[in-house]
Amino acid sequence: MRRILVTGASRGIGFEFVRRYLARGERVFATLRKVDGDARWAELAGIHPGRLTLLALDVTQPDQFAAFAETLSDHCDALDLLINNAGILPSGERFGNVEAGDLESCFRTNAAAPFLLTQALTPMLARGEQPRVLNISSELGSIAHRKGFSTPSYCISKAALNMAMRLLSFELTQRGIGSVAMHPGWVKTDMGGPSAPLAVADSVRAMIALIDALKPEQYGSFMSVDGQQLPW
Repeated sequence: MRRILVTGASRGIGFEFVRRYLARGERVFATLRKVDGDARWAELAGIHPGRLTLLALDVTQPDQFAAFAETLSDHCDALDLLINNAGILPSGERFGNVEAGDLESCFRTNAAAPFLLTQALTPMLARGEQPRVLNISSELGSIAHRKGFSTPSYCISKAALNMAMRLLSFELTQRGIGSVAMHPGWVKTDMGGPSAPLAVADSVRAMIALIDALKPEQYGSFMSVDGQQLPW
């Protein structure tokens, strides 16, 4: 039974990761900004007794990460998979009205948080069984693929995430931890919108298959949900 931590688990891709890994018989830790009485969690806990733990974590508060690692260690002595999924995308950005606060918030949530949380949890990952780190990035963070001005705060932060994870991969690999940045596709979520062509379930199913099959030569790479390498 693998021990898996999913950030940003309250909805969309994060919730689907939790649901699918529980169905596979894994031990799942789901992080939420605020643990509340959402009936979905009670239902999942009832279906999978003893294998789901909800933990409060605000990824924009990195000074909490050391304490969070201690809290997690009260529940398990090692971690086999960390999924850095939490992210934000400000809407309505246009050239001339991009706000410094949106740029800073996106960087803090989408780039700095995954880097610093992975760093804080590396000792637990190093004790895991075939440990992996999956970082949910985006094709919008590919500098080579940009052909116009759109969603700048999000694009900039995801490009920063890719560099952060590339740097981390060198240290993680030395500790036996595989890591990858992955574009989940354009998915029907609150962020992706109803026009997106890919269902959440299909995206998550494909990403789980890719992380299961991850090879050492792929560590530190930027992949799409179909397994293709993406340009930085």
